[in-house]
Amino acid sequence: MLYTRPNALPHARLGVVAAKRFAPRAVTRNTIKRITRELFRTAPLPGIDCIVRLARPVNAKTGPATNTALKTLLHAELAKLFASQAPRPRKPAAAPAATQAADALPPGSGPTLS
Repeated sequence: MLYTRPNALPHARLGVVAAKRFAPRAVTRNTIKRITRELFRTAPLPGIDCIVRLARPVNAKTGPATNTALKTLLHAELAKLFASQAPRPRKPAAAPAATQAADALPPGSGPTLS
């Protein structure tokens, strides 16, 4: 889960919450944090504060602490979350037709005020 809020800084900031109840092993929690920081550094984000929090259990104590499938899943999910916050290019606002026509005329040939 990704929470965001605009900040007044020119760069983004990150916070990661990997709760023990969702990732019981420290190795798993550290892997989650490491992958999150890696993707955060490479994501083109505007000046926002981001908090990444686990929303459901990632694995149990009975299985392996980390594996390729877990890392791939985390990478894909976090990349999607950060991509949703990337700055979008703005479309230039269309100028009114009267302004465009006046801009097309050479100086001094437009209407004069008496």
